[in-house]
Amino acid sequence: MQVQIFDGGFGTMLQESGLEAGASPELMNIEHPEIVQRIHAAYIEAGSTIIETNTFGASRIKLEDYGLDARVEEINRAAVRIAKAAVQASGRDVKIAGSIGPIGRFVEPLGDLTFEEAYETFREQAAILADAGADILIFETNIDIQELRAGLLAAKDATDIPVVCQLTYSEDGRTVTGTDPYTAAVTLEAMGADVIGVNCSLGPAELIDVVKKLHEATYLPISVQPNAGMPCLVDGHTHFPMGAEEFSSYAKALVEAGASYIGGCCGTTPAHIKKIREALTGVEAPEPTAKDNRLRLTSRSRTVVIDKDLPTVLIGERINPTGRKVLAAEIRDGSFLSVKKEAVNQVKAGARVLDVNMGVAGIDQAEAMWKAVREVSQITDAPLVIDTSDRDTLEKGLRAYPGRALINSVSAETERIESFLPLAKKYGAAILCLPVTDEGIPKTIEEKIEAVRRIIGEAKKAGLADGDFLLDALVMTVSADAEAAIKVFDTLKRYRKEFGYPATMGLSNVSFGLPNRPLINSTFFAMCLAAGLDAPIMNPYDERMQEALIASAALIGKDPTGIAYSKNPKNLETVSKPAEAKPVAGDVIDAIRIAVIDGDVEGIVPLVEQAVRAGHESSEITERALTAAMEDIGVDFGAGRMFLPQVLLSAEAMKAAFDKIKELIPAAVNADKGTVVIATVKGDVHDLGKNIVSALLSNNGFKMIDLGKDVDSVDIVRAAIEHDADIVGLCALMTTTMIQIDKVIEELKAAGSHAKVMCGGAAVTKDYADAAGADAYVRDGVEAVNIAKGFMGE
Repeated sequence: MQVQIFDGGFGTMLQESGLEAGASPELMNIEHPEIVQRIHAAYIEAGSTIIETNTFGASRIKLEDYGLDARVEEINRAAVRIAKAAVQASGRDVKIAGSIGPIGRFVEPLGDLTFEEAYETFREQAAILADAGADILIFETNIDIQELRAGLLAAKDATDIPVVCQLTYSEDGRTVTGTDPYTAAVTLEAMGADVIGVNCSLGPAELIDVVKKLHEATYLPISVQPNAGMPCLVDGHTHFPMGAEEFSSYAKALVEAGASYIGGCCGTTPAHIKKIREALTGVEAPEPTAKDNRLRLTSRSRTVVIDKDLPTVLIGERINPTGRKVLAAEIRDGSFLSVKKEAVNQVKAGARVLDVNMGVAGIDQAEAMWKAVREVSQITDAPLVIDTSDRDTLEKGLRAYPGRALINSVSAETERIESFLPLAKKYGAAILCLPVTDEGIPKTIEEKIEAVRRIIGEAKKAGLADGDFLLDALVMTVSADAEAAIKVFDTLKRYRKEFGYPATMGLSNVSFGLPNRPLINSTFFAMCLAAGLDAPIMNPYDERMQEALIASAALIGKDPTGIAYSKNPKNLETVSKPAEAKPVAGDVIDAIRIAVIDGDVEGIVPLVEQAVRAGHESSEITERALTAAMEDIGVDFGAGRMFLPQVLLSAEAMKAAFDKIKELIPAAVNADKGTVVIATVKGDVHDLGKNIVSALLSNNGFKMIDLGKDVDSVDIVRAAIEHDADIVGLCALMTTTMIQIDKVIEELKAAGSHAKVMCGGAAVTKDYADAAGADAYVRDGVEAVNIAKGFMGE
C-alpha cells in the first residue's frame, strides 16, 4: 500500500487568503466558499490523497464563541460540499476527511465540561459530516484522552465510517494531561479507532520518536501531521521557519518510524505537501506491527501489562465496602475520602491495578461508581477494575474512566453475557472471566474449563479478541472441601494449557473458617504463583503475602537471579500499610504538605484547623507546608512523575487550605502574594491554558483579575493600571493572534505600567516571547507559579 498523504495547514492558507484575526475560519465555508475550494484544489494538485474539511472548529460549543452555534449544520454541510466539489473538479481519487477539533474545555473533573456534553457535541458534528458525505472522520489536536474518548464513542455511535484519532504531544513525549503515545494507542485501539496518530505542536524531527512509539504499541495504521517547525517573530509577523524542502526531508524517516499517513499542520502549505509527495514516490507504507495479544490495561498516564512472562501484578482489593461498615457509611453519605486514601495507599503498598466496588445497599450505585472512578483516576495512575454485577453501574464506570479498564466480572450466565459483553466491546474494556454458569458454581475442573470456554467464545462473537481476557480460577474454602486448593492449582495449570491467557483469583476465601488465616493464605499464594497465577486480587498491605510474592518470584524465574529479593528480602518498608494521618502538633505542618501533594481536598481542612489550634502562624503554614508542597510538585511535574490532573487536584487542596487559613486568621486575608491580570489576547477564543494558569496562581495565593478570552489590548492595559497589577499574563494559541502579545507589551510600557509580563500558549515559544519583549516565557501552569513567585521576590 502506498503512503497516504493528507493536506497541510488549512488555517495557514486561510490566513494567506485574507482571513482576519479573530474571525471564524469555518464561516468562510458560507461567505467565501470559492476561497475554501481553491485551497482544497491546491492541496489536491500538490498530491494530497486525503483532504480535510474546513470544520476544525465547527462543533456547536466552539461556534458559540462566534455566535454561530445555530448554524452548525449549515457550516459543516457546506464544508463537505465544497470539498466534494474540489475533488470532483480534480478528477482524482481523493478521500474527504471530516475534521473535528477539540472543544476547548477540559472534561470533568479537570474542567467544567461534562462527559455527556462533550459526547453530544461530537456526536452532532460527526453525524452531520458523515451524512453530508465525508469518507473519514478525523479528531485532531486533542490534548486530553478523555475528551478524545468521548469523541470516538460519539463517532462510533453516529456513523460507521473510519475514524482517525490524533493527539498532540509536548516535547516531553506526553500530552498536557499526561498521556504517553503507547498508552494512548492501547486505549484507542481497544475502543475501535481505525487510525491512530499525532499532529501539531512539534516539527517533524520531534515527532519521529512519537510515531515510533505509536507504531510499537498498535497494529493499526499511524498518521502524523507535524508543524513546519516552531513559530518565531520576524518583522512583526509570525513565521514558521521550516521550508518545504527541509520539511519533506523527514518524510522517509517518519515512514520508517511507522507512519502510513503523512501530512502537515500549522505553517505547512501546498508546497510542503508537494515535496512530501515527491519524497515518498514509490515508497510503500510500513507493515503493521503484529497485534499484541498480552492483556494491557491503561490509566490516563500508564499502561500495565499482565502476562505469564512478566512479574506478577497485584490488584488491590480494598476499595470495596463489603464487610467494612465505615467505608460503606462514607460512600452512603457521598464522601469518597476513604476511597481516595485507599487508592493512594494501595499503590504505595505495591498494587499496580485497583479494583473499585460501590456495592452499598440503598444508594444509587451507578452514580457512586461514576464519582468514585473520577476521583480515583485523578489521584493515581493505576489502571482500574470496575467491579459490579449491575449493568448500569458498569456502564457509568466505563464511561467515566479515562483509560482501558478491566470488568469484574463476566460469568457464563446468559444475562451477564448478554448485558456485559456489548459494553466491553463499546468501551474497549478487558474482561475477568468467572466460571459460574446459569446452573451455579461448577463442581469439576472440566465444568470450569467449559464455562470459561463459553465466555471467551461469546466474547469473540461480540468483537473481543486475544488480549482481552483474565481468567478467574474461582477459589473455594478448604474447610468445606478438602481438595479446594488442589483444584485451584489444577485449574491454573489447565487455564495455561487450554487458553494461554493470564489468571487471577481472590485469595482469602481459601482459609475461611480456619485459624491463623495469614499463614494459610500466604502459603496458598506461593503455591498458586508456581501453578500459573499472574494477577492476584488481594490486600496489598498484607506483609506475609508480600513476602511470599517476592520469595516466589525468585524461585519461579520472575526475579532472575533473585536480584529484587536480595535487595529487600522482606520488603516491609514498601509493602506495609502507610500510617493513617493522625498528626500531633509536631508533624501537622508536614501532614498539610503531604495532603497538598496527594490532592486531599477533604482531608486538608481539618489539618489546617489543627495547625491553627496548635498556635502555628499563617506564614508558617503557608511557607513550610503549602509553598514547600508546590516546590515538590514542581519538581515531580518537571520530571514526569506527576501530571496535570494531579497538579490541578493539588491546587484545589491548596486553595481549600488558603480559604481555611483566611477564615481562621482574618489577618491573613490581605496576605495575597501579588495581583495578576491575565487574558487571552484579541482574536483568540481559546482559553484552556489560560484557565489552568489562572487557577494555579489563584490557589497559590495570587489575586487574579481574569479578563477572559478575545481581549483587546486597550482593555488589558486599562485593567493593569486600574488594579496596579504586579504581573500581566498573556495567552495566545493561534499563530494569527501571537502578534497581539507584542502590541500589549508596547502599550503597557507606553502607559507606564510596572507589571512584569509573562506569556505562553501552544504556538508561543521562548524565542518568540523574548523577541516580543516579555519578561518570561511560560510553558505550563506549574512553571507560571514559580515564575510569578520569582517576580514577587520569593
